[in-house]
Amino acid sequence: MSTKNLDTHSYPQLQPSLALWKLYAPESAPYRFQAKTLPEALTWQEETRSLLDQLVGFQNLPAVSPTPELIEQIDRGDHLRQKILIRTTENTLMPFYLLLPKDRPRPLPVVIAFHGHGYGVKDIIGVWEDGQERTTPDGYHKDFAIELCRKGFAVAAPEISCFGERRTDFSYINSTIGSPVPSTCDHTARLAFHLGGSVIGLRVLDGKRLLDYLATIPDLDTNRVGAMGISGGGMHTFFSTCLDPRIKACVISGYYSTFQDSILAMHHCACNFVPGLAQFGEMYDLVALIAPRPLLIEAATYDPIFPIAAVKRSIEKAKRVYDLFGASSQLATDFFEGRHQISGRMAYNFLSEKLGR
Repeated sequence: MSTKNLDTHSYPQLQPSLALWKLYAPESAPYRFQAKTLPEALTWQEETRSLLDQLVGFQNLPAVSPTPELIEQIDRGDHLRQKILIRTTENTLMPFYLLLPKDRPRPLPVVIAFHGHGYGVKDIIGVWEDGQERTTPDGYHKDFAIELCRKGFAVAAPEISCFGERRTDFSYINSTIGSPVPSTCDHTARLAFHLGGSVIGLRVLDGKRLLDYLATIPDLDTNRVGAMGISGGGMHTFFSTCLDPRIKACVISGYYSTFQDSILAMHHCACNFVPGLAQFGEMYDLVALIAPRPLLIEAATYDPIFPIAAVKRSIEKAKRVYDLFGASSQLATDFFEGRHQISGRMAYNFLSEKLGR
């Protein structure tokens, strides 16, 4: 006689996630956006930004000298591309590319360009995996850092933590005897969780330290700073803009939705998670940390990991936030036909308009 197995269709409460979903209540989160007046909203921003800083972790690591090192400089015809290495913490080095348009008056407005998952920052500056230059945009990033540069921006494109040259060396693991080699994102996220922080916190800190360094370059106008990113770079853009008021305008592509319908509903990299983030409600609550600054949300109609219906619902709630700030004209959307990718149809002109280029 065989043992009868229970199934989750007949007994849905067998699923631990069901019990957890019953606890998911963004409408009653203690730090959600509840302001009814502009003064209340401004007070909420100040208090909540500080609390979120603490939650994502690592924001209190001591400041260090960036000690910049110019690694290379390449003439790409209409722009110069510099590769610079800076120190962001005592134990952290971060390479980034600085794209400088030729024949544009200085000082230049700046856009920080955050790449998403893939082989790293080279995929947004027109370089193949093997280091060879390319002249035709490729992949879901569409070389958007170059497109921004051609609009007259100085573009700072960092290698964000866990990708490209910032991947973990797992050579100490003997995979030949069955020990699996983890992804850098997953391993770093778990280590960060264990230490009470998150990869989001690491990335936000890197972004802040990058902007600190950019402010020392005379040819750059860091009073006019924007940010743009796709996918994991959209996540980076979202949280960096929430937590760094020096970013004056941003474009979030292939990310803004709801945690409930995307990040928590299907497979996403562990680098997207912050333990305890539910205390702050939903994405449409956190977007109040960006308002009233200009925000453009790009969303593809067939993006499988950020469902368009959820994106639109979340944007409707974001509109109410921007209305409260008297800034309804500063929230824009680009819904385009396609899958998970950069659009750019409105983004480059949007940043040009908002940052005065």
